[in-house]
Amino acid sequence: MKIAILGAGMVGRTIAKDLALQYDVTSIDNNSANLLILKAAGVNTLQVDLQQFENYELLLAHYDLCVLAVPGFMGFEALRAVINAGKNVVDISFSPENTLRLNDLANQKNITVIVDCGVAPGLSNLVLGHCDAEMQVESFECLVGGLPKLRIKPFEFKAPFSPIDVIEEYTRPARYVENGNIITRPALSDAQLHHFNKVGTLESFNTDGLRSLIERMPHIKNMKEKTLRYPGHIDLIQSLMDAGFFNDQKISINNVEISPRDLTLKLLFDQWKLHPDEEEFTLMQMNISGQKDGHTKAIEYFLYDEYDVKTKTSSMSRTTGYTCAAAVNLIAKGLFNQKGVFPPETLGADKKCFDFILNYLKERKVKIEIKEAIF
Repeated sequence: MKIAILGAGMVGRTIAKDLALQYDVTSIDNNSANLLILKAAGVNTLQVDLQQFENYELLLAHYDLCVLAVPGFMGFEALRAVINAGKNVVDISFSPENTLRLNDLANQKNITVIVDCGVAPGLSNLVLGHCDAEMQVESFECLVGGLPKLRIKPFEFKAPFSPIDVIEEYTRPARYVENGNIITRPALSDAQLHHFNKVGTLESFNTDGLRSLIERMPHIKNMKEKTLRYPGHIDLIQSLMDAGFFNDQKISINNVEISPRDLTLKLLFDQWKLHPDEEEFTLMQMNISGQKDGHTKAIEYFLYDEYDVKTKTSSMSRTTGYTCAAAVNLIAKGLFNQKGVFPPETLGADKKCFDFILNYLKERKVKIEIKEAIF
C-alpha cells in the first residue's frame, strides 16, 4: 500500500517514520529542511506547494491512502481537495471549519475520512465514544496540555506545531455544554489550578476543543475541554491580546503596512520552537461519569508521556502522531471501512477499533492509566 503524508512538520514526520515501517510512504511538503530529515531516515520525499489544492488529484493519483498533517488554516481546503481526489484520508490538521460538512462529498466519492485524529481532539473523543457505548454518560471533562520540562520565562511554553494554530486556540471562542445547553465563552476564561503528582501545579482555561462532540453527542448534558499551561501563562497571553498583538488589521509603521498578528507569529516562532533534543511532556486527564446497571460509574483516564530520548521524538508528536497512525492502520487493514466523514468518537464506539488503537499506542509505550469507581 502506498501512503502519502501531506505535511512534514514535527508531527507529520513522526507519522511518516512510523508508517514507513510497514508501508510504502512518501512525505510531501514544501519545506526542504523538514524533508531532508525524513530522507535521512529513509522515507521517500516530494517537495510540493500543498496550497496548490487544484493539483491534488494529479499529485495523489498513485497513492492508496493519505494523511493530512498541514497547518489548520489550510486544513479544510486541503481535506476537500483530498476527498475530491477520491482518496481515503486520516486528518489531524484541526481546521477551524466544521469538517463534517464534507460528509456528502466523501459519500459521493465512496471513501473513508477520519478527522480530528490526534490526541485532543482525537484520543479524547475515542475514549468518550467508547464509554458512551458502554454506559449512559452524563458528564465528560478533559484537561490536556503539552509543556516543556524546562520552564523558560516569559512563556514557559513550546509548540511542536505552528504558532498560528496555538494563537487560534487562544483567540477562538470556546464552547462547552452545561446542563444540556451550549455555552460560549472567550478562550483563556474560567482559569483553575490543578495539581498533578508528576508535574506539580498547572492552570487550566477554556478552549474550543469539543468540536464534533457537541454535534454528535447532544445527549451528554455536561461536556468541557480545558487546556493546561504553567501558572501565569494565561495572564501573559491575555496581556498580549489586550495590547493588540493578535490583531489582523494592518497598521502603518514608517510607511510599511504590517499586521500585528503576523509580526507576533514571526517573533513567537523562535520563542516557541521546540528544539530536537528539548524534553517535554504531554498530560491528559479525562473524567467521565454516568449510569450503568442502576449505579453511578466514574472513570478517570490519565495519560502522561515524555519526550523519547532514544528516538528523539516529542511526546506531543508521539501521542498525536501514533493515534493518527493507528487510525491509518484501521483503514489499511480493513478494520474500519464505513464511507463518509467520521470523528474519532465513531471509532471509539466500536470495541475492536478502540482496543486496536489503545494497543497500538501501548506498543509504542504511550500508556493510559484507567481508574474506575462504582457508587
